[in-house]
Amino acid sequence: MNAQGQPLGRAEPWPAPGKLNLFLHVVGRRADGYHLLQTAFQFIDLCDEIRFWQRPAGVIERVGDVPGVPPEADLVVRAARRLAALPGGDRQGVAIEVAKRLPMQGGVGGGSSDAATVLVGLNDLWKLGRSSGELAAIGVELGADVPVFVHGRAAWAEGVGERITPIELPEAVYLLVRPDATVSTGEVFKDPELTRDSPVIKIADFLTAGGRNDCEPVVRRRFPAVAEALDWLEQFAPARLTGTGSCVFAVMPTEASAREVIRRLPERWTGHVVRGLNRSPLIARRRLEEAGPGSGR
Repeated sequence: MNAQGQPLGRAEPWPAPGKLNLFLHVVGRRADGYHLLQTAFQFIDLCDEIRFWQRPAGVIERVGDVPGVPPEADLVVRAARRLAALPGGDRQGVAIEVAKRLPMQGGVGGGSSDAATVLVGLNDLWKLGRSSGELAAIGVELGADVPVFVHGRAAWAEGVGERITPIELPEAVYLLVRPDATVSTGEVFKDPELTRDSPVIKIADFLTAGGRNDCEPVVRRRFPAVAEALDWLEQFAPARLTGTGSCVFAVMPTEASAREVIRRLPERWTGHVVRGLNRSPLIARRRLEEAGPGSGR
């Protein structure tokens, strides 16, 4: 038996994939201060891994350390407690183990994705029977990006991120670089020089002409290490910030060419060669659990 105890469901981990914002326009601001956005999300095949372990009824905890994130503040714990408050189902206690693979505070959605995987996984394991739409509505209370990860489809998102339209995108090879910097999203959106009036565009406009990241000029100015990484990556392919950073990325012609570039990466940075995905691996994992033991699927 594992040191954590008996698994809840299958022992194999549940994936929590990262994402890239292929563009990010800030098109306005609500009266309550929230910014109105347009963006395109695509998943990547670099994932955190979530495991669920049995605990006595009423116990919800995180096991293992996530640097800089106390258990009580962790979105995975908050997501599990939100589900536990719903009626029905066959709930046991749970310990949630998070193996971090995604760069933290890198703009790739790790915390939101982890929360979505907990919502989807425990909905199945506790037999709550909630639809993806219901789980997404819970998810938006935890963070604007959570619904995209719950639905598991590459998406065009508007509003504060809650209005989602599935979209098909080229599943490109990306070089993802994390410089030696931590970016505060709050600082970026409070900056008086942030563009807040980009024209609203349509999906067809983006697919034809692309877009930009309105946060990039602010992040370049406030975080020189990110500016340096963007300039370095720009030598090899057009580079862009994802979200508010600190990770930057570029489309590469092939996996081999991406691996050639990553060999030149400065030692103080980390890099990953990843593939864009229009379907989250969480969809396949859920189907595996639904199929039941011994299904061979």
